[in-house]
Amino acid sequence: MRSFIQCIVICLMGCIQTVAQDTLVLNRKQCEAIFLKNNLELLAGRLKIDEAEARLLQAKLWPNPTLSVDEVNLWTTGKGTNNLNYFGDGLPPLSGNDWKNQQISVELEQLVRTAGKRKKMMAMEEVSVAMAAEYLEDLLRNLKREFRNNLTELQYLQMYREVYEKEASSVAKLVMAYGRQVEQGNIGKGEYIRLKALGLEIAGEINRLERESNKVQKELKVLMRLPVQISLVLDDDDFVPEIKKLKEIHPEYVLDMASGHQPELKLAKLDKTYSDRNYAYEHAMRVPDITFKAGYDRGGNFMLDFVGFGFSMDLPVFDRNQGNIKAARVGQEQAGLLLQQKELEVRSGVMLAYNDLVSAVSFLEDIDPAYGDELEALLESYTRNFRERNISMLEYLDFLETYLQNRNIILESIKTTNEKLEDLQFEIGKDID
Repeated sequence: MRSFIQCIVICLMGCIQTVAQDTLVLNRKQCEAIFLKNNLELLAGRLKIDEAEARLLQAKLWPNPTLSVDEVNLWTTGKGTNNLNYFGDGLPPLSGNDWKNQQISVELEQLVRTAGKRKKMMAMEEVSVAMAAEYLEDLLRNLKREFRNNLTELQYLQMYREVYEKEASSVAKLVMAYGRQVEQGNIGKGEYIRLKALGLEIAGEINRLERESNKVQKELKVLMRLPVQISLVLDDDDFVPEIKKLKEIHPEYVLDMASGHQPELKLAKLDKTYSDRNYAYEHAMRVPDITFKAGYDRGGNFMLDFVGFGFSMDLPVFDRNQGNIKAARVGQEQAGLLLQQKELEVRSGVMLAYNDLVSAVSFLEDIDPAYGDELEALLESYTRNFRERNISMLEYLDFLETYLQNRNIILESIKTTNEKLEDLQFEIGKDID
């Protein structure tokens, strides 16, 4: 029997250990460090920069020379032109007595780009590298807001669930106490049934919060690339923002930050730069490129071993790249207008986010920090007085509803402030120090 009990204890300890291993308790900074290291979208985005840098490397390369081997007769005859004798003694053999009267022509060509086309193409690809970096910043900006808001949501759900779990514990004790009183015939069964109904309502709310928490955890685990069996628990210490720090933020400061860090605005500026450089490139395409040639011909000329040089180029008679130049000029104008539009959008978005944050901070600041403790003390007092039948059930339930609403208002105000801060940082494109 003793061995059987020991086996049960060992199994239970194993189960407890497994549950503990599957629960991961982290704070927000630790979560963000894992997110920045493991997120697959960010890893893929970084490869876009490598891809753009590879294109820049390709633009730096010179065109390959072209080697042509021509006029090779794979066999020789004893007669020359028109089946007559060769001029003179014919062609000497290439090697010893082999390959007599063998003819061959070799030509080497090198394309040289004129009007600085290569440098202009490199300048365009440099802008593409910078744009790839800004696309990554924009991706990071979007993922950060999504990730941090999910952290805030999970913290809110966990803390709100704790409120209900604490209330569920108190109601469970009241149900047990009232059950004994009903059995003893001291009170009617109506109040007992009402308490049980209240317990069921609270349990249902806890279940709802649990489902919402699981949904948020699923999003966080995907963003952090955590194992699916992990249960993520967030520390509550960093849930409340620093009100004093947030009140020191000024509109001029955030507008200046946005002008230098907002990825969408920087992309619009880079697009304008790219359009300018594309116009310069297309304008240079009016000038034709030159191909230099060097050739060797054995037996194909009046000279036995002929070496000659030459060049070729297009004559810009009909096509002077007029259409592409005009299209590039239109692209410049379009990019300039879009840049002005983006500047207006960014400034408007920053001010809207700033005003929303100011409103959220003002509301949170108006809540007395000690009010939460006062609510807890009142809840204990009301629960004790109800248990001792100093107050009616109606009074107790009325206060309980007020308690839960006010607890939710406090948590919601903190959650909203965190979200509005993230909205402002999203519009700026940089975290506020």
